[in-house]
Amino acid sequence: MELLMAILAGLLFSTGVYMLLQKQILRIIIGTALLSHGAHLLIITMGKLNRGGPPILSEGVTKYVDPLPQALILTSIVISFGVTSFLLVLAYRAYQKNGTDNMEKLRGNNHE
Repeated sequence: MELLMAILAGLLFSTGVYMLLQKQILRIIIGTALLSHGAHLLIITMGKLNRGGPPILSEGVTKYVDPLPQALILTSIVISFGVTSFLLVLAYRAYQKNGTDNMEKLRGNNHE
């Protein structure tokens, strides 16, 4: 199962990098979202996919799940949601002001 998750995380990373190299702002934002999802899968895979009881030390609990990867992923989800929201608002404002979402035209490098 870890191998499948690692392959899926690699696929998300490669697709995210490909989308980051595009010229449209919306595709760049989708690329950052895919990169963050790949990071979430990588963190959960590195923490091992164990099943067990809650991480509360009490009598009878011998096998429990490590809470650190889950806490890191929860924090990462909140941060990536904030960054994605900010990028979407920034892209919307840039489109309103300039009338385009093409990065070449936004930079002013019109070689036509």
